[in-house]
Amino acid sequence: MKHLEGKVALVTGATRGIGRGIAIGLGEAGATVYVTGRSLNNSSSEGVSGSLSETKSAIEEVGGVCIPVQVDHSEDEQVRLLFDRIQDEQNGQLDLLVNNAYSGVQAVKDAYGQPFWDSEPSLWDASNNVGLRSHYVASVFAARMMTKRNSGLICTISSWGGMSYFFDIAYGVGKAACDRLAANMAVELEPHNVTSVSIWPGIVGTELFSSFASQMNQTNATDLKNSFLSDRYNWETPLFTGRAIAALAGEPNVIRRTGRVQIVAELAKKYNLVDENGHQPASLRSLRFVLPVALPVLRKYLWLIPDIKVPWSLLLLNALGSPKI
Repeated sequence: MKHLEGKVALVTGATRGIGRGIAIGLGEAGATVYVTGRSLNNSSSEGVSGSLSETKSAIEEVGGVCIPVQVDHSEDEQVRLLFDRIQDEQNGQLDLLVNNAYSGVQAVKDAYGQPFWDSEPSLWDASNNVGLRSHYVASVFAARMMTKRNSGLICTISSWGGMSYFFDIAYGVGKAACDRLAANMAVELEPHNVTSVSIWPGIVGTELFSSFASQMNQTNATDLKNSFLSDRYNWETPLFTGRAIAALAGEPNVIRRTGRVQIVAELAKKYNLVDENGHQPASLRSLRFVLPVALPVLRKYLWLIPDIKVPWSLLLLNALGSPKI
């Protein structure tokens, strides 16, 4: 059922990875999807190919409508022209913005395992220029359109890394800031019936993250605490996030969720969604994920472990290193 038919969406950074999966999920649900990226035709990064034309083909294969627009999100003028185009072509209609563009993957890979003082200060910009600042800029232009129509949804892709140390300092601070961006935008947007949420996928097996996990496995071959990465345990595909956002965008009263973190696996459970392989990965705060990470032998007996969420209060005491008050 194409419940988003007649809706207009924009997904930034959709040449590959999670952005492409989100765009496909929205196209699958019937939305007209604008997608952005730096490469219109075939290109590769670290041996991984991806382009807007390939994303367009993938969306059309599932019966969706895709409009690719070549944009470098580090250039504000290009972003302004993008929204001007959507304004003109869609008569001012923009129902959904997904802030996903991120240019820091390679920099994070290169700096992995190093203390921050041994990395160049430019690591900060690589993680947080296209990936935090660019989310703010896109949201400014989207909000100008959405508030005029008193309707809209802005989803900012973030990560559990905003609550607990993962990868490096610049990455974690940037993700925590994405969550704060979504929450603070919600305060000003709510009177205009525009929803702003932060989206937390689980462990997403993108092309580049798979490569990164292999690198981590070689570096920490005997580190059991990271074995869930090398074993691909409870991984999600990019489409899983797309299907969750598509379902969220179809909620008639989505404004009640504004300002809050939305966990992809928990949305999927609520909406009874499955990943493209037919599975439904567990939330990273579910006992079904937490216990087998601590005791890998339990992965053979997942059906015996209840899918119960660990309360935030307990996670903050131990597993998540959120700032303490």
